Amino acid sequence: MAKLTKKQKDAHAKIDKDKLYSIEEGSALIKEITNTKFDASVDLAVRLGVDPRKANQMVRGVVTLPHGTGKDVKVLALVTPDKEAEATEAGADYVGLDEYLEKIKGGWTDVDVIITMPSVMGKLGPLGRVLGPRGLMPNPKTGTVTMDVAKAVSEVKAGKIDFKVDKTGIVHAAIGKASFPVEKIAGNAKELLETLNKLKPSASKGVYMKSIYMSSTMSPSVQLDPKTV
Repeated sequence: MAKLTKKQKDAHAKIDKDKLYSIEEGSALIKEITNTKFDASVDLAVRLGVDPRKANQMVRGVVTLPHGTGKDVKVLALVTPDKEAEATEAGADYVGLDEYLEKIKGGWTDVDVIITMPSVMGKLGPLGRVLGPRGLMPNPKTGTVTMDVAKAVSEVKAGKIDFKVDKTGIVHAAIGKASFPVEKIAGNAKELLETLNKLKPSASKGVYMKSIYMSSTMSPSVQLDPKTV
């Protein structure tokens, strides 16, 4: 096992492993124990009482974080010529169609989100092997396949993220940056957790939110109290 550095030991020492922190307390503690030279991401890992192998217990959705993600999200709008100006005005970083489909075929995926129109989805099917593993395939359920391209681009730029429970029953999501004030980290965390609560499947029995951990890049995690959500 790798040895902990002095900073890592100090960070671990500040966390009470037997305590369940409120969202505000956890947000403040994460800021205190983050010691990176870059602006670290703040992440939540929420273990849900669901069986994701069953279709009626799949938890997936989107949420617009009130304070944004703190990340400059690169958006590709794959649209027909009549929608190009609309996508560009809304802030899309790359706008076009056939030229970008060719680039993706060649392995180019230097974007965070792809937004497209229903009429274009047929052209994206063959690119599933490239886009699927990277989580870039547009999906109507997450609002990335739509005729209202401008709205979709604006929402993503403003802090809209999508999330999906993994095969172990955990939802992972980045909710901001360590440079955010405590109230902004806490506000974003609450928005995500409240959205997850609203998406509780009726087939899920017993405790729904089993555990919530907040961490930042390279920091130890802090356990939050699900009852404070």
